[in-house]
Amino acid sequence: MGRLKALRLARGYTQVKMQMLTGIDQSDYSKLERGTRFFTLEQCRRLALALGTSMDYLAGLTDCPDPYPRADDAEKN
Repeated sequence: MGRLKALRLARGYTQVKMQMLTGIDQSDYSKLERGTRFFTLEQCRRLALALGTSMDYLAGLTDCPDPYPRADDAEKN
């Protein structure tokens, strides 16, 4: 199972819920999960925010699913 699907299922989200959270059409989202379509940079950002992970994790660049601190969070420190 791919990372995108595993994260979605772990949070109890349906593909329709992901459509509502990200604005990515459900049929397009399904293709992203199956790997028959690649996501754009903007789609990756939306997915990472909706799933509480990092874009690097979705892209397979890290095995750590934890999100990075956001820019607005870093400015507070």
